[in-house]
Amino acid sequence: MALCRFFALFLIHICLLWSLCLAEDPFAFYDFEVSYITASPLGEPQQVIAVNGKFPGPVINVTTNYNVVVNVRNKLDENLLMHWSGIQQRRSSWQDGVLGTNCPIPPKWNWTYQFQVKDQVGSFFYFPSLHMQRASGGFGSFIINNRAIIPIPFDTPHGDIVIMIGDWYKRNHTALRRALDAGRELGMPDGVLINGKGPYQYNSTLVPDGIDYETIEVQPGKTYRVRVHNVGVSTSLNFRIQNHNLLLAESEGSYTVQQNYTSLDIHVGQSYSFLVTMDQNASSDYYIVASARFVNESTWKRVTGVGILHYTNSKGKAKGPLPEAPNDEFDKTFSMNQARSIRWNVSASGARPNPQGSFRYGSINVTDVYVLKNKAPVTIDGKKRTTLNGISFVNPATPLRLADQYKVKGVYKLDFPERPLTGPPKLETSVINGTYRGFMEIILQNNHTKMQTYHLDGYAVFVVGMDYGEWTENSRGTYNKWDGIARSTVQVYPGAWTAILVSLDNVGIWNIRTENLDSWYLGQETYIRVVNPEQTNKTELPIPDNALYCGALSKLQKPEDISSATSIRGYTSKLLFTLMMLACAAMSILS
Repeated sequence: MALCRFFALFLIHICLLWSLCLAEDPFAFYDFEVSYITASPLGEPQQVIAVNGKFPGPVINVTTNYNVVVNVRNKLDENLLMHWSGIQQRRSSWQDGVLGTNCPIPPKWNWTYQFQVKDQVGSFFYFPSLHMQRASGGFGSFIINNRAIIPIPFDTPHGDIVIMIGDWYKRNHTALRRALDAGRELGMPDGVLINGKGPYQYNSTLVPDGIDYETIEVQPGKTYRVRVHNVGVSTSLNFRIQNHNLLLAESEGSYTVQQNYTSLDIHVGQSYSFLVTMDQNASSDYYIVASARFVNESTWKRVTGVGILHYTNSKGKAKGPLPEAPNDEFDKTFSMNQARSIRWNVSASGARPNPQGSFRYGSINVTDVYVLKNKAPVTIDGKKRTTLNGISFVNPATPLRLADQYKVKGVYKLDFPERPLTGPPKLETSVINGTYRGFMEIILQNNHTKMQTYHLDGYAVFVVGMDYGEWTENSRGTYNKWDGIARSTVQVYPGAWTAILVSLDNVGIWNIRTENLDSWYLGQETYIRVVNPEQTNKTELPIPDNALYCGALSKLQKPEDISSATSIRGYTSKLLFTLMMLACAAMSILS
């Protein structure tokens, strides 16, 4: 009997410890079934990529330090990876969902991502990272909330509103790929979607009948947090809400100095949070607009997304012309000055980018400097390609991180040049050799006529400067060394440069790429390899038990791994259920 009592008390303690662990860092579980569905966002039926039958996909809504578990089942007819844009994957590039770190999920397979949203808050999104699939959908919002004990730097909003904007083609991603493979341009998009829906018929000449449009209902007098993501292919969009101010509050995980805008340019891959107060008289509904920027607006008029903001006491439908976009066709500095005005709120509480405890990033010694220059597409070996520093990146059959793990030779070269090459462009798998705990300065030089946005996985970067012309050493004199915004996706204007600083404290192999899908597909990317010489689990987590294998390591892939990939959620819940049942039995023994 004494042994039974000891065993019962032991089980009770185990259950208490388990519940404390869950309370410390809770788990959030999601099941994603990624498949094709038929939708008509611009009035004509077409194939789109849905998550759980939804286009856009469901919102992931968690809190700082949560452990997020997403079981992804691939029901497409091609390989799939899901990428969590802006989620830093601290110590775990294994979960990043790009070809440099992960083997793709084959059709009819499923794979479970598990990662912690460590020390992050803010507005992000997820999307499929292969084969230009984002051009067909598969994207959704990813929200990370502050813990209750950490105050936010504004009054708690009445509600959250997610708005996903992006240019859209009636051709699906496979047709767009074929055009690029044949050396052709994608051409002007067919429209702009707001939350997967086409434009409200504000103009019967430009917008045909029968298009389903987005309507967002709000209560008068209330303030909402409006999270806006540009998930499009390649078009910068100006976002505005008729007669309403947009009080900028956050950008990709960093609280901003709060400033009012009547409209804001949101570039491909970027995310913002606005506080919008519903302070109008509701005599009618109001337009929500996302229109193309840095194009010939007279020919791109139909590339405009229009939704409806509907007050609960609205007295009629929206009518009349749309609120005007910035009138700066001949003033290329307007948008850049707007971007420069976005500054980091250094006094706000909450998670911050490293270096932790030090916000004087301008006084930290730079250890490495890279000037990454892109140009107009070039021809290499008879194929149209895009480049960085004269190199068009080729994704190897074996992911870079797997090759390092298993010491597979010849997969990539650790020789990406610090400055643009002077010789002819070339195809290479060339990677930047980052210094662990170094402080890197990256100058993004856009010598193309099109707007570019760049994204770095694994980090938030400090945006310290931007200007037109060629960057020089003297350009550092213009840097913002105190409150430059920290974010993961930055714009680089045509014929201009943007400078960023990043603390390389996150071990792994991290993708740096253009977010313009056509240029990314054609090779405008590379990776930064960050290795701790001590190789300790404190700075990088071990390879996941359910890792997929491909390329030179294909022989390691076992058939049973397909089913075991889904075991995390089942194991967790079954173990907890078993422990609870045993604890109940133990309680009855003690009584």
